[in-house]
Amino acid sequence: MDSTLLIAGAGLLAGFMNALAGGGTFVTLPALITAGVPSVIANATSSTALYPAGLAGAWVYRKQMGGVCGLGVRPLLIVSLAGGLVGSLLLLWTPSRVFDSILPWLLLLATVTLAFGRKVGVALQGRVHGNAPIILSVQMALSIYGGYFGGGVGLMMLAAWSLLDGGEIKALTGPRMLMVNAANTVAILMFAIARIIDWRHGLIMMAAALIGGYSGAHLGRRLDPALVRVVTLVVASGMTAAFFWKAYGS
Repeated sequence: MDSTLLIAGAGLLAGFMNALAGGGTFVTLPALITAGVPSVIANATSSTALYPAGLAGAWVYRKQMGGVCGLGVRPLLIVSLAGGLVGSLLLLWTPSRVFDSILPWLLLLATVTLAFGRKVGVALQGRVHGNAPIILSVQMALSIYGGYFGGGVGLMMLAAWSLLDGGEIKALTGPRMLMVNAANTVAILMFAIARIIDWRHGLIMMAAALIGGYSGAHLGRRLDPALVRVVTLVVASGMTAAFFWKAYGS
């Protein structure tokens, strides 16, 4: 398959998936690697390609940006920006061969988060009440992961905030999108400065992801959410298994 068609198709499907249930990274990252892009560059390019759609989502929720866990938006935003910076630097310092061995585990973590993240968040609501240093430390760790890889980080934030705060999941959506995009913004800026973004593939994927996201947002109203979730998890599990085989199989 021509790499341009592969990249465009992956972007379209990823945008569609993210609009419905998440998991677009499971399509964009393997597509870029299949097209011959080294894994670290593919990871940075995938994050960049999906960034505008995430930013648009944050804009939609701009009027629902309340505090989290008793903290205002500002301290959480500062920590998220710092974590995104640290995560991006860690990725830049990770050799491709090392990242290749880590990647299956990151995909597995993201798959588990897709499968159980929301249920865990609801189940853990208000179980623990952390003070500001604990909350900010948790947010820093999640933002570092977001800057480094980011798969499922939004759901991880919801689960952590629900555990520490007990607030309504719906009310946390706006802050979650803001913090995820804050970490991504710094990370992508660092990737651009380091020149590890494959813009030729990335821009094609970005445009296709926007089209897919728009289509998914409209079609999502007609599709069975349970079916969408099952298909997403099947794709995520299949990609994770494939990368484990590639890294550790014969």
